[in-house]
Amino acid sequence: MAEHHEEPGAESVVEKITEKIHDVGHHDDSSSSSSSDSDNEKSSHSPSSIKSKIYKLFGREKPVHKVLGGGKPADIFLWRNKKVSAGVLGFATAVWVLFELVEYHLLTLLCHLLILALALSFLWSNACTFIHKSPPRIPEVRIPEDPVLQIANVLRIEINRGFAILRDIASGRDLKKFLSVIAGLWVLSIVGNWCNFLTLFYIAFVLLHTVPVFYEKYEDRVDKFAEKALIEIKKQYAVFDAKVLSKIPRGPLKDKKKV
Repeated sequence: MAEHHEEPGAESVVEKITEKIHDVGHHDDSSSSSSSDSDNEKSSHSPSSIKSKIYKLFGREKPVHKVLGGGKPADIFLWRNKKVSAGVLGFATAVWVLFELVEYHLLTLLCHLLILALALSFLWSNACTFIHKSPPRIPEVRIPEDPVLQIANVLRIEINRGFAILRDIASGRDLKKFLSVIAGLWVLSIVGNWCNFLTLFYIAFVLLHTVPVFYEKYEDRVDKFAEKALIEIKKQYAVFDAKVLSKIPRGPLKDKKKV
């Protein structure tokens, strides 16, 4: 009889232990789910997601170095190597001063350089024969084929892309793009009256060596200012569209063929 009375007590103890285990497991599951939910909320409000919503100039998603093409040209424009960048900019400045300010001509410069090089080489070779020394070996200069083909291929692709853009603009599908291109060409024509092609090319070259560096340094400030300017431009364009563009009569659009 004593054994019979002890069994229910043991069973009640076992049941209490199992209930506690279940309660602990349920608490762990709820805490893990709540922690996962909190982690998801933190990840949704993480700095990376907030950073992706920040406005970038021209809608870019890549850094400035990648936008400029990467590699050595981007390193030169962003002054990664100050000596090389300063040398390239100094050479361009010397060429501009030589042709624009001194009014030297390209053909005359090439002829004078060839005359000087041939005269120095000829005199040095004859001087070596008089002092019984072997004349210097003139290196053989050849233009490699692969870089020339690569440059030609890149130019071909960019020119074809430009023709495709002009064709798309001329088709009349996007009035906003058409007006922006017309305004850009008009401004460029005015600038062309002020200076010649060499000066314009030099100005663009100097801007490539200065504007990306300052933009990379003050990127946040420029992006905020550009965002405000873009909002204001959109407002002004909306007013112009409502008052002028919407009143321009247009022909009926052709119905698309049903497939």
